[in-house]
Amino acid sequence: MPRNLCLTRQYFGLATRIECVIRPLAGDDGLWTVLFAAGMSGEQPSAVKSQGPFRGPVEAAKLLDSIVENLTGQGYKHAEDPPIWCLHLQAHLRSLNRSHEQLAL
Repeated sequence: MPRNLCLTRQYFGLATRIECVIRPLAGDDGLWTVLFAAGMSGEQPSAVKSQGPFRGPVEAAKLLDSIVENLTGQGYKHAEDPPIWCLHLQAHLRSLNRSHEQLAL
């Protein structure tokens, strides 16, 4: 499973998109998170969420695998499109890292 992917679905003429990425959290404690951005293709994401933390990228990838399996069962397909919401995901990761650093203090 790649550490980032894009899924799309056509529904009543509208294209929905979900971008997923696995990233490490700040610090040297080996924690990772899975970030998601979802919305209509060609627009800003309507939701940016995360799951985790996980102890390592393998554990995070297992969650992502199960989510992708569920979404493909709902009609989503893997898209080769380049990521368009990486800045939104990066901003969410920065926010998680700030929260993570405050907990460590």
